[in-house]
Amino acid sequence: MAHTAYPQSYYAASANPVPERPELNGEVETDVCIVGAGYTGLSTAIALLENGFKVSIVEAAKVGFGASGRNGGQIVNSYSRDIDVIERSVGPKQAKLLGDMAFEGGRIIRERIAKYNIQCDLKDGGVFAANTPKHMKHLESQKKLWERYGHTQLELMDAKRIREVVDSDVYVGGMLDMSGGHIHPLNLALGEAAAVESLGGVIYEQSPAIRIDRGASPVVHTPNGRIKAKFVVVAGNAYLGNLIPELSAKSMPCGTQVITTEPLSAELAKSLLPQDYCVEDCNYLLDYYRLTSDKRLIFGGGVVYGARDPANIEAIIRPKMLKAFPQLKDVKIDYAWTGNFLLTLSRLPQVGRLGDNIYYSQGCSGHGVTYTHLAGKVLAEALRGQAERFDAFADLPHYPFPGGRLFQVPFSALGAWYYTMRDKLGV
Repeated sequence: MAHTAYPQSYYAASANPVPERPELNGEVETDVCIVGAGYTGLSTAIALLENGFKVSIVEAAKVGFGASGRNGGQIVNSYSRDIDVIERSVGPKQAKLLGDMAFEGGRIIRERIAKYNIQCDLKDGGVFAANTPKHMKHLESQKKLWERYGHTQLELMDAKRIREVVDSDVYVGGMLDMSGGHIHPLNLALGEAAAVESLGGVIYEQSPAIRIDRGASPVVHTPNGRIKAKFVVVAGNAYLGNLIPELSAKSMPCGTQVITTEPLSAELAKSLLPQDYCVEDCNYLLDYYRLTSDKRLIFGGGVVYGARDPANIEAIIRPKMLKAFPQLKDVKIDYAWTGNFLLTLSRLPQVGRLGDNIYYSQGCSGHGVTYTHLAGKVLAEALRGQAERFDAFADLPHYPFPGGRLFQVPFSALGAWYYTMRDKLGV
């Protein structure tokens, strides 16, 4: 079997030392088999191991190979659809539970970094940048909404104030969330994998799950082995393929593109983002950016529906970067890559169980860094018999994309075009 290596990203090039992990060969027995060594799988494993479970993870490629090791590296609170949308679609008890959990993922990340001494360049502070007065009104409402759920580390910024934290003239204001922040995402995943192993968990790389036998004692099969377990947690997200057909019908892999500049001078880097906060704008198809520890600008944005890799990523993203920062027109791009996230029709995560013993979480819809860490904790609670928070997610309504998989891409692209035109027109 050909080994799958990390994509040629800035994160892979600057990763902490990566140990070789074995392929699964032969038969193993465990309490919980987790499919996927991204944030969801790793977070679930840590929470289970801390509570005495025996855990094995099978990973098709390498730890953090998918979205967990390719994303923008931003710690952003809440969900891809905010709590007010949830409040309108579910009952008050469920909305309260989900609202109370909306800010927990970031706390879990910081707790894990501290507890397991994970070196991943953690920085505090995230900015939501408003391109239009309409965006600013939305941020004013969002601040009130989040404060209603006890989240108070927020500051609204007018046009003058945002220029103090972002040296760009494209924004009319914004909101600073000091409980937001940014990390080196692959190093976070690698550190969490080391935590899993320090607790006695086992991670098998280059070991894709090719079949799951369901029933009283589920069995996860890989090309050269199998794991018999009491429970299975499916955490493959956009890289799950068709392993669980009923999950793939309700979700669609999408690609997002990221570029990284050459190292900037200390003076230029400091001028762009003086407080070293990360930034995302408020557009439907949003742009996001931040500085790395070695003073490069990481800039991402755009969505490719259906997750095919575009031929020239720099040609898609560089104009977006120069619109925000025309002063970077002569700066060279050192890295460009794409990665997949999983979109749901509601843009809310899908959580549930198949039968009595196969659990899953998927469909972060581009908001996965914090949510996946919460999901791992919630899945572990459910396996321990504490299902109230799990059920709050599992009871969210979800629907298949109209026309099935054949029409997922054109349907979603049409919707994105509509919202992008609204953003451009400011309506």
